[in-house]
Amino acid sequence: MRDCLNHRAGFDRVLMTVAATFLTVSASSALAQDQTRSSAAELAIEAAIPRPEPANVPPPTASDIKLDTTATIPDSAKEPVKAEVAPAPDKVETKPSDVATSPATEAPKNETAKTEPAKTEPANTEPAKADTATAPAATPAAEPVKAASNVPAADQPVADKLRDIIGAKTSRNFDRKNERAAIEKFYAARDFAPVWTQGGSLTAAAKGVIARLKDAASDGLNPADYPVPDFATATTPDALADAELKLTASMFDYARQAQSGRMHWSQVSGDILYPEHPVDPNEVLAKVTTATDASAALDSYNPPHKLYKELKAKLAELRGQGNGPVIEIADGPALKYTPAGKKQAEIVVEDPRVPQLRAKLGITENANDPRYDAAVADAVRKFQSGVEMKATGILDDKTVKALNTPKRDKQIDVVLVNMERWRWLPRDLGAPALRDAYVILNIPDYTLKVMQRGQQVWTTRVVTGKPGTHATPLLSETMKYITVNPTWNVPPSIVYNEYLPALQQDPTVLQRMGLKLEQNRDGSVHISQPPGEANALGRIRFNFPNKFLVYQHDTPDKHLFAKEDRAFSHGCMRVQNPDQYASVLLNITMPSDKYTPERVRSMYGKSEIDLKFPTPIPVNITYQTAFVDDAGKLQFRKDVYGRDATMINILKNNRGKDLEAIVAHSQPSYSRPATTLPSGVAVANNGGGFGSSGPNFFERLFGAPAPTQPPAPVGRRLQRVFTR
Repeated sequence: MRDCLNHRAGFDRVLMTVAATFLTVSASSALAQDQTRSSAAELAIEAAIPRPEPANVPPPTASDIKLDTTATIPDSAKEPVKAEVAPAPDKVETKPSDVATSPATEAPKNETAKTEPAKTEPANTEPAKADTATAPAATPAAEPVKAASNVPAADQPVADKLRDIIGAKTSRNFDRKNERAAIEKFYAARDFAPVWTQGGSLTAAAKGVIARLKDAASDGLNPADYPVPDFATATTPDALADAELKLTASMFDYARQAQSGRMHWSQVSGDILYPEHPVDPNEVLAKVTTATDASAALDSYNPPHKLYKELKAKLAELRGQGNGPVIEIADGPALKYTPAGKKQAEIVVEDPRVPQLRAKLGITENANDPRYDAAVADAVRKFQSGVEMKATGILDDKTVKALNTPKRDKQIDVVLVNMERWRWLPRDLGAPALRDAYVILNIPDYTLKVMQRGQQVWTTRVVTGKPGTHATPLLSETMKYITVNPTWNVPPSIVYNEYLPALQQDPTVLQRMGLKLEQNRDGSVHISQPPGEANALGRIRFNFPNKFLVYQHDTPDKHLFAKEDRAFSHGCMRVQNPDQYASVLLNITMPSDKYTPERVRSMYGKSEIDLKFPTPIPVNITYQTAFVDDAGKLQFRKDVYGRDATMINILKNNRGKDLEAIVAHSQPSYSRPATTLPSGVAVANNGGGFGSSGPNFFERLFGAPAPTQPPAPVGRRLQRVFTR
């Protein structure tokens, strides 16, 4: 009996063990399912309700759990949760075994209490009221994180001010549209962090820019045009932001005027036409702010030409910054050189002052020779012409006084305007495909040079236009071909101002001159001269099509080349040795053809021959009244067209005036009005010409349509445009 009871008790213990095991497995399964359902509900709530960044949410505390538990009691708090997770509780209740859920309910309650503050809006707002120490910390956390990743904390106040000023699109510092756009783009890309200061101190780039602006006078510019703000007194974010933009504006002004000039060439005359090369403000900002040497980067906008840099060095000497000795010429008798003539021998006088005179005038050959020979007399003559004295070549009292007391201020002004004109010229004078070959003609010096790889290849004397309406224009074009045995198509200005009035006096004058007159059915007149030895253009014409209708050419009147001043033409340029000139140019453009002057002369005849260049050669017509010669001597030439006087007057008397504005001038007309010819005039075509006026003068001359007026360049202000 006792054994049965013992067996019964053992069996009961086995049953209880099995039941306990079953209950444990069931509870674990229910708990796992409940946790799964809790995760699904959490995902649903997270999708519906925004949560703060995890890094900004403080860890839950015991008080949080208590508050969250009580926060689920009110109906207002339960409604949002019930609406979002209603399906989940239904599924939980359908699972079997109430016994299994009773031990598992403790864990879900705690889990729910921990997650609900982030899931439901009521649960999230209640702790914020209870724990005021943690809630404010979460709100401003986003701003410092963004600022710290882009702008140093010390510069953030200045960046904020820059953002406000630039965002308002104020034109206080930048009145050019392209500069405003560049400023907005540049500073926005760097989150408006200042570039000229860091923590209120000047950067290396700022110091370089300021140094260049303060030294603007060395490049012939006026430092007052590029004011430098006082960063030392700028101690507030407002003042630093204002100084930042003012320095940027001065940098823009310097770069623009260093490259293109303080005045636009159209301000000076209507017979100037150079290609525009304005600066790009975006490029200026990028180049200067990233350069190792910001001063050198800003200086690079000045002309790179050798002659410009030589003038800059001479400007420093004229201002007293040079180290050269001062040479005084003593008083004495007048010195005159007499060349040999048909009935007299050469007369050369000697004087102990001549070596000092040679040094003063930069004559390096025979430096100690006391003879007043042809070389010295020629140098004196050029000096006299440059200071607007009568060019006699005689060293008299007036010349000695001028040599010893030069008008230094005037010379400085002349050098300044010559440096200004270099800014108008193209940065690359030559053609890279021709090893940087180009032609440069200096009107006041009456010389033409062919340059290649920075060296002079050939030079000759030229005759240029008369002062006034026949002045030779300043321009940069490309020579495209040479015409051997050219026809002279008489320019309309000569036809209507000179030849037609002459016909009224003498109807046969054109015939005697070898000119041919044609009249079209509309009454317009064209006058030309066939090719030949007596042709006004000589044997060769050098063509670089331009709106001024000028070109270079030979001439049958060779005697004018012997004169010191050679401004005698109607605007075109006469070349002393055209056959040599032609062979030099042809050998540059077509070296394999091996042209010689003799080969060129063999083409002379009665028919036009065009020799076209495979690659055009740039032609630069300049006006250099001050330049440094090959011996390093500063030379001055007479202001034959008055360009110096005009520019000096503009620069001195137009403070505050916008000298960079383009002035519109009347354009040349190629049309020919109808004309009634006097009786007795020989007409070649007897009125049987073109029904209209036929080809205009430009087309007859260059064989192409007339050029159109180029569009206004970007960055040039078009205010104050008027017609002269």
